[in-house]
Amino acid sequence: MIKAFILQISQPGASAADTILNAANSLTQPAEQSISLWDMAEKGGPILIPIAILSIMALYIFFERLFTIRRFSKIDMNFMHQIRDHVHSGNVDAAKSLCKNTNSPVARMIEKGIMRLGKPVKDIEGAIENVGKLEIYKMEKNINILGVIAAIAPMFGFLGTIFGVIKIFYMIALQNSLEINTISGGLYVKMISSAAGLLVGMVAYACYHYLVHMIDRIIHKMEINAVEFIDVLEEPVKN
Repeated sequence: MIKAFILQISQPGASAADTILNAANSLTQPAEQSISLWDMAEKGGPILIPIAILSIMALYIFFERLFTIRRFSKIDMNFMHQIRDHVHSGNVDAAKSLCKNTNSPVARMIEKGIMRLGKPVKDIEGAIENVGKLEIYKMEKNINILGVIAAIAPMFGFLGTIFGVIKIFYMIALQNSLEINTISGGLYVKMISSAAGLLVGMVAYACYHYLVHMIDRIIHKMEINAVEFIDVLEEPVKN
């Protein structure tokens, strides 16, 4: 910097005032600073540890349930047509075999209904409904944990901010001085925990409702196929 100052003085046509002004600007110009995500995480304090654990739990539950629900949602469009043909032809064993070889909630519901053939329709409907409830429970397993994470993650973030504010006021009382750097720096660091908690909460909330939407669509398909199977039982057999 001193070398540049000397070069500016030695240049012809350059006034001393301009040279001094440029040198002063170079001295007072603040250096650009950047902070990485890891540095922000370190400054967030220990409260980020439970928030990080909640984020890992939320991602694990989401992807595990996502793959499970997608597997449950695979329903063959020709499945009910084949069941209708087997039932109308009196080939119950073939219908049972088809249900066992089809890995879907609808197939398990229809299989239970086929096993109740010969009983009143109300009993068959009750058996199918019970199996449907079990299948829905399998799909909804651990999804409520996502809802809990969406609720408590922001609370952990706010808790970290409150602890930070308490620490700031403690330092002010200890130093018996009110400095803006102490307040702004402490709040800047502790607001990181609030941002992290809100981010994890929003992601968990979105994941929860996305999975619920997928389950609702599968339940709708299950209900349609259950009603269609009851209609098959009540249809007159064509000779």
